[in-house]
Amino acid sequence: NGLFGKLQLVSATYMGWAHGFADGQKTMGVVALACYAATAKGDLEGIPQWLNFLNTPQIEVKTWVRISCAIAMAMGTYIGGWRIIRTLGHRLVTLKPVNGFAAETTAATLLLVTGKLGMPISTTHTITTSIMGVGATKRLNAVKWRVVGRIVVAWVLTLPISAALAYGICRLLQMAGLH
Repeated sequence: NGLFGKLQLVSATYMGWAHGFADGQKTMGVVALACYAATAKGDLEGIPQWLNFLNTPQIEVKTWVRISCAIAMAMGTYIGGWRIIRTLGHRLVTLKPVNGFAAETTAATLLLVTGKLGMPISTTHTITTSIMGVGATKRLNAVKWRVVGRIVVAWVLTLPISAALAYGICRLLQMAGLH
């Protein structure tokens, strides 16, 4: 536990870097595209001088976008991370430092390799299934499959519910004459 407790600092750092590598580009791309689209449409004309950094006549990821996205991701992890860690590290499987080290190293490596291949994959899915794999090495019933079931249902429902909500909000905006 002592050795892997220390090594887990390394694997957690690696996982944090891989998380930024995998998900940072998605966030930065959305912000950069929104700024470009607003500039191209003329929505940013007449904005106060101090907001001119938003003007983006070419699609580019400016330094302020990188920093803002890094801060947003770090704050999101800081605010919601403990709940996720508690669910994955205690409710899904009880982890020891060696297990955390193995799961984080595996997940981070998968994020790095798939990212280099241009394949966007979910950080959450990757670390969750890595933790499940670590738990299954102890014994299959070490994994709390009821918790796994709830997680999978949430993953499956996320896409159609998000699509339905976006559709509904767009329709409401259209009916209100705002779109």
